[in-house]
Amino acid sequence: MIKGAIFDIDGVLLDSMGIWDDLGARYLQSIGKIPEEGLNKILFSMSMEQGADYLNEHYSLNKQTDEIVKGLGRMLETFYFDEVPGKPGSKELLEYLKEQNIKMAAATSSPREHVEKALSRNGLIGFIDRIFTTGEVGVSKHSSDIYNLAADFLGTKPEETLVFEDSLYALKTAKNAGYVSIGVYDSKGESDQTGLKNTADIYLKDLKDFANLFKQVLNK
Repeated sequence: MIKGAIFDIDGVLLDSMGIWDDLGARYLQSIGKIPEEGLNKILFSMSMEQGADYLNEHYSLNKQTDEIVKGLGRMLETFYFDEVPGKPGSKELLEYLKEQNIKMAAATSSPREHVEKALSRNGLIGFIDRIFTTGEVGVSKHSSDIYNLAADFLGTKPEETLVFEDSLYALKTAKNAGYVSIGVYDSKGESDQTGLKNTADIYLKDLKDFANLFKQVLNK
């Protein structure tokens, strides 16, 4: 019996993955520079600091790395505080789980203040009993620690707990730790959707499909 649910936030509850696709371009445009084609792919695997170094050198910005990082951070803050919408179907999904008396927590790699502001503005935060962040836990989602802490808080065992993720590596971490894995499609997210679908116990192309798919799994 499912008693708990743990949600990733970006790409699952918030329609926020696009900012990571064009943050570098937004920053360059804000200072009058024209970004190269494919910049998002170049920056994708870099940390914020590495990306700042690349922009500084490649576009001859003549700035300190920490100045660029702060500029990128301000753009992210504005996006989360004022712009990012909830993912279509997210509120309906949370309402459905609440009706089933399933307790809910979140596990995110984004800064707490960003996601709390965005969830609150979109009317979603009231469904989540507690948010755990990888920054505060001290390990990435390559480790199951953040899911385990969330499940301990909820008082549920892994096999009683759904984990919603749009990234394959994170979904694999949860699945290997014994959680019921829910793969969520996002057009700006995971490139290996076949892998996500094959790994997931339930694969959601649309969050609004969850209730019907969940009932089918329970009736098997």
